[in-house]
Amino acid sequence: MPLRLPARAALTAACLLLASAAAVAGVTILNVSYDVSRELYKDINPAFVADWKAKAGDTVAVNQSHGGSSKQAMSVASGLEADVVTMNQAPDVDILVERGGYVAADWRKRFPHEATPYTTITVFLVRKGNPAGIKDWDDLAKPGRQVIVPNPKTSGNGRYTYLAAWGYALRKWGSDAEARDFVAKLFANVPVLDGGGRGATTTFTQRDVGDALVTFENEALAIGAELGTDKFDVVYPSLSIEAAPPIAVVDKVADKRGTRKVATAYLAFLYAPQAQEIMAKHGFRPRDEECISLPAASRP
Repeated sequence: MPLRLPARAALTAACLLLASAAAVAGVTILNVSYDVSRELYKDINPAFVADWKAKAGDTVAVNQSHGGSSKQAMSVASGLEADVVTMNQAPDVDILVERGGYVAADWRKRFPHEATPYTTITVFLVRKGNPAGIKDWDDLAKPGRQVIVPNPKTSGNGRYTYLAAWGYALRKWGSDAEARDFVAKLFANVPVLDGGGRGATTTFTQRDVGDALVTFENEALAIGAELGTDKFDVVYPSLSIEAAPPIAVVDKVADKRGTRKVATAYLAFLYAPQAQEIMAKHGFRPRDEECISLPAASRP
C-alpha cells in the first residue's frame, strides 16, 4: 500500500523543497541595457558574481536584455521586470521616473559621477582607406553619400548622432535654421534606420551598406578588433559628443522581488577597479583614469 502524507505534511514538504531549490539557485537579477553594451556586461557579470560570492557568501545570477535604449526603457515601463537599468542616455532613465515611478527621482545622486560609471564619444567608422574621403560632418551630408545611423526615436546612439550633427552645424553657421537644414540633409542620406546601434553595425559591416557608420567609439573599436583593422578605419570628427551612460536601480521591481541589496551592489561594482578595467578593455572610457588601458591609450 503506498505511503500517503497528510495534506498539511505534504504542503510543508513541498515548501521545503521550493526553499531548498531557491537556496541552490540563489538570487537572480535582470540588467536591462542598451544594444552595444552586450559584450561589456558578458564580462562584467561573472566578475560581479565571483566578487559577491567572496564578500557575501551568496550565489547570484545576472541576466541581460539588450536593444535600442529608448525601446528598452519603454519595455521596462510596460512591465519588463528589470532589477537594474544601464541605459545610454539619461532621458531613458527619466522615463522610468515619470511613467509609474519605477525609478526614484534622485537616481543621479545614488552613485558617483551622477550615476555614470564610464563615457564614450561619437565617431565615424569608414571602409579601409576611406574611399569616400569622409573626414568631418560636412562629408556625411554631401549628395550621394550613404550614412548608417540607428533610429533616433528608438536608439540613444542615433539620438547622440542627431545632437552631435546639430551642434556641429550650429557652431559652424550659428543659427538653428541652418542646423536644422544640415541635419535634414544628413539624415536624407540614411538609407535604413535600424532600431539600435548593433543593427546599424550589422547593416554596415555585414550587409556592406553605406560609406560610413556613425556610432560610439567603443563599438567602432570592437568592430576593428573582431573583424580586423584591415577592413575599417575610425575617423574622429572635429566635433563630437560625449555619451555618459547612466545606471539606476529599478526600485519598484527590486523592492517587489526583494533584490534591492544585490541590485545596488551590482551597480556599485561598476565603479570598482576590476569593472573599470573591463570597461577600458572594451573600448569605453572609465571614470577611474588609473584603469585606462589599451585600446584607450591609442585614442586621440
